[in-house]
Amino acid sequence: MNKLDTFFLEILQKRKDQSLFRSLRTANSLIDFCSNDYLGFARSQNLEERIQQETNKLVADGLHLIGATGSRLLAGNYAYTESLEQSIAAFHKTEAGLIFNSGYDANVGVLASIPQKGDYLITDELIHASMIDGARLSYATRYKFAHNNIDDLEKKIKNCLSQAADARIFVAVESVYSMDGDTAHLAEIAQICEQYKALLIVDEAHATGVFGKNGWGLVNELNLEKQVFARIVTFGKALGCHGAVVLGSRLLRDYLINFARSFIYTTAAPLHTHVSIKCAYDLLASGDFTNKRLHELIKFFKQKAETLGNYETIDSWSAIQCIVVPGNQHCRAVAATLQANGLDIRPIVSPTVPKGKERLRICIHQYNTEEEIEKIFDIIRSI
Repeated sequence: MNKLDTFFLEILQKRKDQSLFRSLRTANSLIDFCSNDYLGFARSQNLEERIQQETNKLVADGLHLIGATGSRLLAGNYAYTESLEQSIAAFHKTEAGLIFNSGYDANVGVLASIPQKGDYLITDELIHASMIDGARLSYATRYKFAHNNIDDLEKKIKNCLSQAADARIFVAVESVYSMDGDTAHLAEIAQICEQYKALLIVDEAHATGVFGKNGWGLVNELNLEKQVFARIVTFGKALGCHGAVVLGSRLLRDYLINFARSFIYTTAAPLHTHVSIKCAYDLLASGDFTNKRLHELIKFFKQKAETLGNYETIDSWSAIQCIVVPGNQHCRAVAATLQANGLDIRPIVSPTVPKGKERLRICIHQYNTEEEIEKIFDIIRSI
């Protein structure tokens, strides 16, 4: 056994000893309280039929390839994709959009390429790992502010301005935080950014489809489109597809095409992916779209959670609900019991979340039922 294999074995064993070992699972038949398919689009027959019809049109027009065949700067760009970007931007009431292959690629591309040496990048302490990785690749000076703490954000901005009065300052947040489910204080954050001429970047991954008329997201619901420098909207959550778009000005789009390495140096997604995205947006924009049922189930879950006196819950009106079960082993054990009883609920353990704040992360979907939610609390009470 070589030294690297020995290192792998030792560090993986350490993760097992700390109840941190990750492993892949295949799809199961459990009741879904785990996936990000909040609206049920990924299993929608209506969406599937729309995608097939749209694909048939492209085939009839002679435009249908299995793969994109290259990066978008080479062979992989199509008028269909650029038209889609324009329609998505119009849907979200902004000037332009640029599609990336994933939300991870989009966040890394934005944060790694835009803030420069001499700039300041201030991020909420709970931003997603993809934003953290993008920030690490940036040459800007980086600071974190306490989660959703407006006073601390203002303090950090003032500190940056005291070092360089004419500094460019970027602030990066999620509109809905993926591990807690709570929402950013976007209106207050936008006001502070406007006051100090900071540029606001918002990841809308878990808000799109869930908040706002027609699933616009929180930025649109709060009418903050003009106060947000860049938005990252991902398609792999409520839209049931794959990929992401960065929304903002046409100038921002041109800049990313030229400098975002995660856009430049990768093969484009196949056209079928963009067909799926278009059809999902057509569903959002249709008169038949509603997420009312989803919010009814979220409200029902929160009412039931109030009866769990011995467990802390995290305040959230998003599709992500959390029950705190301290301790990695204890949290995993409770999750295992729920899974053994037919409920696909996963534990989120430290260091992904702070020690003592390990939790069951429960995703509510439009296709869940009150009876299924009741079962969660019946089982937890019985443990």
